This record gives sequence, C-alpha cells and structure tokens, in this order.
Amino acid sequence: MRHAPPEDTTYLYLIRHGATNANEQRPYILQGDGIDLPLSPTGERQAAALGQFFREFPLNHVYCSTLRRAAQTAEAIAAPHGIAVESISGLSECNVGQWEGMDWETIRTRFPEECARFHEDPSVHPYLGGESYADVLRRAQGVLGELLERHRGQSVVVVSHSVVNRAYLSSLLGIELRRAKELRQQNACVNFIHHNGEGTKLLTLNSVFHLDEMPLW
Repeated sequence: MRHAPPEDTTYLYLIRHGATNANEQRPYILQGDGIDLPLSPTGERQAAALGQFFREFPLNHVYCSTLRRAAQTAEAIAAPHGIAVESISGLSECNVGQWEGMDWETIRTRFPEECARFHEDPSVHPYLGGESYADVLRRAQGVLGELLERHRGQSVVVVSHSVVNRAYLSSLLGIELRRAKELRQQNACVNFIHHNGEGTKLLTLNSVFHLDEMPLW
C-alpha cells in the first residue's frame, strides 16, 4: 500500500528471497538453513525489481533471516529508503537435516519410507534429521506475531523463505498444516498481511507482477 497504515494497523509484506543457483538447477536441490548461497544473477535482478517496486512505499522497517539470500534481497528493498536491515534467526529456512543439498528423486530412492511419511504429513513427520512444518510454524508465528504487534501504524517488510512462508500463510488461510507445501511461494514473491484489533488477514498471496517476464521458480 502506497500510504501509511492507520495507527492501530500494521502492514506486513512477507517476501521470499530471490533465486539462487540451487533454486534454478534442474532437478532443484533442497536448500535449507545449512546451505548459505548468495543470489544468482537472476536472483539479483529479482531483488532489484523488488527494490524498484517498493521504492514509493512508506516503509519503516526491513527484516530478514540470517541467510545471505534473504539478506541480499532485503538490502535491495531497504537501500532506497535508507533503512538498515535487521536480521532475525527465527526467520531462517527450515532445517532439512540429512536431505540438505539433495534432489527429491535421490531422496525417494535413498530414503523411501521417510520420504513417503514426510509427503503424507510434513506437519508431523520432519525432514529426516531436521524440522517438521509444525516446528517451523511455531517459531514463525512467534517472530511474525511479535513484529505485527510491535509495529502498529507502520509498514514492515520481512524477507524469509519458502517453508517459513508456507507454514505461516497456511495458518492465516485456515489450511491444514499438512497441506502447506501446496502453497506456491515463488522466488521474490510478495504476500501482503494486514493486522489490527480485528485480527490478522492475508490480502495478497504469492504476487509476482513486479517480476514482469523474469523466470519463476
């Protein structure tokens, strides 16, 4: 929204970071909190597009996870506003355990039972040796809920990751957490969240209009 929110309201723009080489390769590999890649050239263009898109928004704060891909994306948004990016460890991507850096076909071949259980219900069955969607949701709700309350009357950007976003957004949409992985969160997408005394509402999901003709993952 290109105007400041009412004093009792928080506008929160929840964004997935721009693309990395891990996102772009085919088959893509799982990139949890253990792989800290920078943005790819495409990801840098996506971040620049976000920066241009938000240039005229009255932003007050920009937060991100501690991973480089999120920090680079956040910096591109914050720079035109002269805002210092603040990192929060609770926003970091899901710990995918032993499956870090693997593609799904390799995982299905090497860990068929664990993989099947995960896909049946990732809210209960975690990535092998890592977190479940329920684990991620607990920390995401804690961090984002605190930011929504702290910044009444302000507009806030949060740059996070696919699983973090999906888990949190599923709670706003009333979707069973086991189905959160079905929500699309493309690189550099924007989700607009409106919070006031009446509650927290998701108004825009996975918006990528600002990316024009760039590739989407």
